[in-house]
Amino acid sequence: MRLNELLVFTTVSSLMRLSIGKNLIQGNDKTSNLKIFSNQTPFPKWLYDFTGLTEWPGLHPPYIPLDFIDMTKIPDYKPYKQGECYKNPRESCSFDCDGCVEHDDVYTCSKLSQTFDDGPSLVTEKLLDELKHNTTFFNLGINTVNNPVAYRKTMEKGHLIGSHTWSHPFLPSLTNEEIIAQLEWSIWAMNATGSHTPKWFRPPYGGIDNRVRAISRQFGLQAVLWDFDTFDWQLYAPDSAFPLRTEQDVYDDVTRWKKINKGLILEHDGSPTTVNVGISINKLIGDDQLTVAQCIGGIDYIRQY
Repeated sequence: MRLNELLVFTTVSSLMRLSIGKNLIQGNDKTSNLKIFSNQTPFPKWLYDFTGLTEWPGLHPPYIPLDFIDMTKIPDYKPYKQGECYKNPRESCSFDCDGCVEHDDVYTCSKLSQTFDDGPSLVTEKLLDELKHNTTFFNLGINTVNNPVAYRKTMEKGHLIGSHTWSHPFLPSLTNEEIIAQLEWSIWAMNATGSHTPKWFRPPYGGIDNRVRAISRQFGLQAVLWDFDTFDWQLYAPDSAFPLRTEQDVYDDVTRWKKINKGLILEHDGSPTTVNVGISINKLIGDDQLTVAQCIGGIDYIRQY
């Protein structure tokens, strides 16, 4: 990765993939504040009144009990790490293990449409300036409060915003309480920054099973998955298990997907490389695209205020 890209590459999940800056962004204090940007969304009084806290958490948000969450409705499937697909029966309907989707999961679209994860970042606004159609962004709560200007510009441009959790963990590996914390804090970030409550939710890494669904549904969230993965993050942060991808590899895939001419494409807006590729993909497939809500004729948000 070029040095200038590293300096602006502030998406938390991608920092974790790169395994750099660990001492900068991680600590033993689960509620320690992480300020990536200086113009952070102010911590609202209503959230102080409810939680007793005074600042946004770091990577590990604290669990705050909610009276509308019924723990008895959560099935007793075992937490598992990525690849530990032997721990639960197939009936747990794991997307990451078995490609299993439930009746209320959104996983395709009648038109080939881009979606972007992990923002907002320092380069999201460049993407917003180039897109001529409305698309869907799945934003991290921790990035939302640390880059509110880009978040609100996304709204002003008419794009749809969904939750991508607070800090991008693999949800099936967490306890029920930790999953709740990831979702509640991401929703509160969107409440405080955008004055709306999300309807759509994309689990990081596609990590979702019926235990995670049982929790997210109680927030009114609907899971959004994908048909096509660009693996664009491998352009700059190659996984040792996979070869480094080139931009041409991505464009060749998109050309094949264009022949099918329907489905949801997974991309990221966390680095200059992925944003530039996203702009090029837009030029390849054109502006006849839909937001996730438009794909299924759904609402944009549960509430706007």
